[in-house]
Amino acid sequence: MHISRRSFIKATAASGIAAAFGGLGLSLVPSVSQAKLLPLRWAKQTTSVCCFCAVGCGLLVHTDKTSHRAVNVEGNPDHPVNEGSLCSKGASIYQVAENAERPATPMYRAPYSDAWQPVSWDWALTEIARRIKKDRDASFRFQNDMGLTVNRCDGIASVGSAALDNEECWVFQSILRALGLVWIEHQARICHSSTVPALAESFGRGAMTNHWNDIQHSDCVLVMGSNAAENHPISFKWVLRAMEKGAKLISIDPRFTRTSAKADLYVQIRAGTDIAVLGGLINYIIENDLIQRDYVVSHTNAPFLVSDSFSFKDGLFSGYKAGSKDSHYQGRYNKSLWDFAKDENGLPLKDETLAHPRCVYQLLKKHYSRYDIDTVVSVSGADKQGLLEFYRQYAATGKPDKAGTIMYAMGWTQHTVGTQYIRTMAMVQLLLGNIGVAGGGVNALRGESNVQGSTDHALLWQSLPGYLAVPDATHTSYKKHLEIKTAPHLAAAKDPKSAAWWQYYPKYMASFLKSMYPQAELADAYNWLPKADQGKTYTWLELFDAMHDGEFKGFFAWGQNPACSGAHAGKNREAMAKLDWMVNVNIFDNETGSFWRGPGMQPEKIKTEVFFLPCCVSIEKEGSITNSGRWMQWRYAGPDPRGAARSDGHIMVELMEKVRALYAEEGGTFTAPIEALSLDMWRDQKGYNPHNVARLINGTFLRDVTIKGTTYKKGQQVPSFALLQDDGSTCSGNWLYCASYTDEGNMGERQSRQQSPEQEKLGLFPNWTWCWPLNRRILYNRASCDLTGKPYNPQMPVISWTGEKWTGDVPDGGWKPGEKYSFIMKPHGHGRIYGPGLEDGPFPEHYEPMETPLKSHPLSRQRSNPACLSFNDEYKAVADPKFPYVATTFRVTEHWQTGLMTRHMPWLLEAQPQMFVELSEELARKLGVGNGDKVVVESARGSIWAVGMVTERVKPLRILGKTVHQISMPWCFGWFMPHDGSGGDSSNLLTAAVGDANTGIPETKVFMANVRKA
Repeated sequence: MHISRRSFIKATAASGIAAAFGGLGLSLVPSVSQAKLLPLRWAKQTTSVCCFCAVGCGLLVHTDKTSHRAVNVEGNPDHPVNEGSLCSKGASIYQVAENAERPATPMYRAPYSDAWQPVSWDWALTEIARRIKKDRDASFRFQNDMGLTVNRCDGIASVGSAALDNEECWVFQSILRALGLVWIEHQARICHSSTVPALAESFGRGAMTNHWNDIQHSDCVLVMGSNAAENHPISFKWVLRAMEKGAKLISIDPRFTRTSAKADLYVQIRAGTDIAVLGGLINYIIENDLIQRDYVVSHTNAPFLVSDSFSFKDGLFSGYKAGSKDSHYQGRYNKSLWDFAKDENGLPLKDETLAHPRCVYQLLKKHYSRYDIDTVVSVSGADKQGLLEFYRQYAATGKPDKAGTIMYAMGWTQHTVGTQYIRTMAMVQLLLGNIGVAGGGVNALRGESNVQGSTDHALLWQSLPGYLAVPDATHTSYKKHLEIKTAPHLAAAKDPKSAAWWQYYPKYMASFLKSMYPQAELADAYNWLPKADQGKTYTWLELFDAMHDGEFKGFFAWGQNPACSGAHAGKNREAMAKLDWMVNVNIFDNETGSFWRGPGMQPEKIKTEVFFLPCCVSIEKEGSITNSGRWMQWRYAGPDPRGAARSDGHIMVELMEKVRALYAEEGGTFTAPIEALSLDMWRDQKGYNPHNVARLINGTFLRDVTIKGTTYKKGQQVPSFALLQDDGSTCSGNWLYCASYTDEGNMGERQSRQQSPEQEKLGLFPNWTWCWPLNRRILYNRASCDLTGKPYNPQMPVISWTGEKWTGDVPDGGWKPGEKYSFIMKPHGHGRIYGPGLEDGPFPEHYEPMETPLKSHPLSRQRSNPACLSFNDEYKAVADPKFPYVATTFRVTEHWQTGLMTRHMPWLLEAQPQMFVELSEELARKLGVGNGDKVVVESARGSIWAVGMVTERVKPLRILGKTVHQISMPWCFGWFMPHDGSGGDSSNLLTAAVGDANTGIPETKVFMANVRKA
């Protein structure tokens, strides 16, 4: 008799739960009965997606049809990624929904009050709308100091959430921009914002290149800048699958983690030295001639010649100018000096022999020749033999029949050189031919369920949905904006083999404008968008600095907890006391919503009005989220919202309706974008409707259109972004998601495991949900083939050319082999080993963190990133004996982000109840600290208490002949929960407010600290 996996799991659910929980001291009666609910009529079953990290595990949710409450949440055994398994957080989601700590109603904190008071939804939203209108009108600017049109509101700021559904993200950004806000930030700024420019500069798109299942095809898995086994546990099952097939696992980390414990090779390094280590790998690859030469010549810009104006000396590239005393940035480069040498048509000159002294390959070789093994060891503290073995094993994947992949996370992103960390590995992968292939790629392990989708849908100040550009004030008209954004791509398109895909920017921009303002002329809709000032950035750190200076009246903290999550969190808490009003939308009250009654605060002196709005848990609402692998997965509502909670989408729509009604009744400043906003298209008779928004994000034809002989009718869904138009005849809220909700239905709802034999061999699952762009599962996949369409590795083809068509995955461009270059999103069609578009150099260079035990380092005279974000009035500890230890932060399996949700979940809080700090045995002896002793950890910004965890997993390192100790601590705790204060407070009270040159992401992964016994 054949029994499917699904049937087996159903049949054995009761015994499985008993086995799983029998030793935890929990009552088995509810669990056993819950597992038997599957066949019972009184419980409905819905599918959902885990709300924690962005692996995107599938869930089955069972809801009592009488009480409408959740009675069981478990892994979906049919789901291709998790196959029914869940980590400790995912297995505890039931405790988020059914939790007595969830506020029953909206709450209001009056100025100078010491208590919350419950209020009605109507009162809360009406009062918030009044404050929005008052302060929008008072702070609205039509022109900046240069006399240029900006049409923006300077008095209100927002930090949004990566836990919102895609549709809610799109709605939220539309509302904020219709109000005129430019201070628009969210979680991605402080976790993965450096990923987008690094990967986009290298390959053309800022997303994870492959997907979770594909990791199993790797021959060598490098986990560096992440700890997948603990922080993305279900992703790690695919690493183990690869190892079962013979793959090697390498762990490079300042700490010996659970990932390290499973690794074939572990090398400890000093936090903040990854570029030095990877620069040594590049040097090793080149010196030993281990590049995949045909791939490098055919698919990368290694043969391109660089202009004579480019140079590098003593840690600085050509064109550097130091910042002024008042500048937030240490300095800026004139990047035009880094351009390519070009022919009479403006196209890059090339030398495919790679011998020309000004070709990218030779400049690369020269740059990293300084990164010899002894220098790298002296800077990083790594074991020399271990480092050489790492280089040997990983460089071996440069053969056509081998593939290596990298799994990284915030260990790489959160640095003043975070973008360049990722760039360095992207360059390694291009040299080895590991991009576009099965088992390869540069894979960003995102830490929030929808941080990919919320970035795609533009909850960051600098982009519009689909990574269209927020215009600055110098783009004085719609026509000029389009000219500026398309110019480099139109120039590159003179090469007939360059797809120069961004030349189609006008189609995507026009369609976006019509999605927000369907009745408006394109020029008017563009005029209504708020404009940034040229050269100014509006990042998280700058937002809270401006708030600290009293520049904002109002603030939205929507699904965020910046009182714990942001670097220099004490500054954030002080800044919120300068506001007139704040709105905090969340599942639980938290350190941000209740900042006014936190440690060191005096409520009677704090004027800030606070509105707390209780929102739904993920399993209580419907919509889509996009995981790290770009899979847009639809989830359904199971239980009703608990108490008076509402979905974020319902809150947003009703609030904006109240704002619009006030403007209609009273008039006000610059009302056109509020009046014309497509608000009515987002709802139905019951209020917010995620399907309506999802259709709008995909896009429709606004009038009958004939394209290449086919007529599309008004109101029809646009089937592909290739059919979007630049004349206002189509709308699309996000061109990347065009094809996600077609006339055939919602592609994100699909749950079929059907595959062709080729697809099944790779585990592509093309009929399970939908993946942007165009359901392509592995990006840049035409680079997996030579210029005739033959896969470099015929045993593991991602795509292949039959002579008539491509088979396998959706090809990254459907042209015949050799017609177009493979990296279609880059102007010149090649993967960029040399990247002249970044703010801190076309080649990554090792710079010390802003806080460091070293006064200098041997690679150059420039100690720290010369272009990074830094506030000159804030002290940085550099070789300061008061703060002698290198400190870093990390996550634990049981808690998520600031712990706002997981510290309310009894199972998880019991497992990880309070703040701790890891110390080496050597440092503990030096300080007289025993395992379990309470200690004080202090930095230049403050101090916290923690429990000392003395461990041999951390060792002192020899750095330039000096012993350096490292300490490490989680950042998931805060004063609010547990309520008795036993959990401690956030380690981000210690981290420095300094940021990456390209994105401003805070450098929370390295700072200097002291430890003393309490």
